[in-house]
Amino acid sequence: MDWLYAAPLVAACLHITEEFFFPGGFADWDRRYRPEFAGSITSRLHIIVNVLLLIICYDVLATRHRPIGPLLWMTVAAIVFTNALWHLRGAWKTRSYSPGMATGTLLYIPMTIYGYAHFLRTRAASPGTALLGLAIGSSYLLVGPLMHRIRTRRFANKA
Repeated sequence: MDWLYAAPLVAACLHITEEFFFPGGFADWDRRYRPEFAGSITSRLHIIVNVLLLIICYDVLATRHRPIGPLLWMTVAAIVFTNALWHLRGAWKTRSYSPGMATGTLLYIPMTIYGYAHFLRTRAASPGTALLGLAIGSSYLLVGPLMHRIRTRRFANKA
């Protein structure tokens, strides 16, 4: 099932493409969605965050034959799953298309559901491992806004 370990990297590449290149416009949409964080939403931040995402997605593939592989896969899948839910919530609240919503909905959500079921069914991961991966990965929903608040305050203090 090596393809399952490659799936997060492929899906993340397609997701980033949707957000920033085709059709693009994610940064502007995000600033409209969360104007309180507009100063924190920068090209530099997006580059750093997305490079880190691609690195951890590559690490998922690189650890596919190691004991840590399923936990890392489940953690990354939980990150991208919650990102997909974030896009859907944002689109619903703004009543507008969120660049990244299509790949999040069509790739991240089914990939995560399938992968968690696969790892649990084949006993490659225990329920405890699944819960740990879910807890770590879904912390993205808390850490992201917290980091934007910190950055926004820091930028305000410099002005």
